[in-house]
Order: sequence, then C-alpha cells, then structure tokens
Amino acid sequence: MRVLLINGSPNEHGCTFTALSEVAGSLNKNGVDTEIFWIGKKVIQGCIACFKCQELGHCVFNDSVRELASRLDEFGGIVIGSPVYYAGPAGSLCAFLDRFFFSGDSSANESKFANKLGACVVSCRRGGATAAFDRLNKYFTIKNMPIVSSQYWNQVHGFTPDDVRKDLEGMQTMRTLGENMAYLLKCIEAGKKVGVHEPVHEEITFTNFIR
Repeated sequence: MRVLLINGSPNEHGCTFTALSEVAGSLNKNGVDTEIFWIGKKVIQGCIACFKCQELGHCVFNDSVRELASRLDEFGGIVIGSPVYYAGPAGSLCAFLDRFFFSGDSSANESKFANKLGACVVSCRRGGATAAFDRLNKYFTIKNMPIVSSQYWNQVHGFTPDDVRKDLEGMQTMRTLGENMAYLLKCIEAGKKVGVHEPVHEEITFTNFIR
C-alpha cells in the first residue's frame, strides 16, 4: 500500500509541506508507504485540449506531469496539498492537476484513477480555505475516486510552518485524515482477499445541453 502526496506549493518545505508531512506520518505509523511529490517552481504548461493524450496514452508535454502520470499504478491513494491563493488553489497546481487527471487516463473510458482513494489538504493564513478545498475535491469526484474525510475540513492555518505546527486542531485533522485513509486502504486490501471486487463501470455516455 502506497500513497502519493502532491505538494502544490511553490515553497518546497513551507506550510503545505508541513500539513502533508503530518498526514504522511500518520499513514507511515499505520504501515502505509508514502511519497511527497513537489511540483516545483518551474512554469507548468496548462492543458491545451489537443486530446493527443487519448491517442498516445500520455500528455504531449514531456514534463513532471507526464512523469508522475506514468507511475499511477504505484499508488492506492492520492492526497493533494495546496496553499490558498485568492480563495482557491495555487494556479500552477491547477495547471498541473488539469493535465495530470486528464492525460493520466489511457482513454476516455478507462480511468487509471478509478477506485483509488482521494483527499486534499489546504493551507491558508486566514480565509478562503473551504473554497480551495471544494475546488480540489472536484478532481476526485469526476474520476470515480472515493474521498477520504477527517474530523473537520482538511485545513491548517498559519503564515509559517511554525505557525502551522501551533494549529493544534489543524494538525490533529491531518493525523486523523492519515488514520482514516490507512484504515480504508486496509479494508480494500482485506476485501480483495475474500473476493470483493472493484466496481465495474459502464462505458461513459457523453452528452451536452442541446441533445
């Protein structure tokens, strides 16, 4: 069992990393391996809707998005972390995730994300956390990914990592999230051993609002 934690902050070891590390520590304590992947400071190309990934099986842009998407089979869960910018996730992270979640599927009807556990955490100085939290959760709910919850919305508050560590409820929420994800991963593994299979999804029907 392995969980990918995506650090969407431009600061590698800032407040978002502090929150993700608390989640990772809780997962590790429960026997789940983790990897924190930092998206970095370089410019991240947004999706250009060329749909070549549906033909090639990967994004046309050869960067960290393609690298991480090629490793999806390694992980049973994904936790996305972001700072809050103007009541939303960081723009570079959104560009990363748009391409990651779209090009990560080998075709429109075969999702590599389906049935993986998903969760997000947000870090803010004061306000806008729940709006950013809502935006990130939408990536999971369009990919047949069960969302793992915690005792409160997954947010920490502070302007520095030291501030975040003083947010005792926020840090506890991160630990509880890790506990809950570890529990569900173990339930899924136990279910497989007794013949509980992953759901089989119908081929997607695409429509629009005029037909």
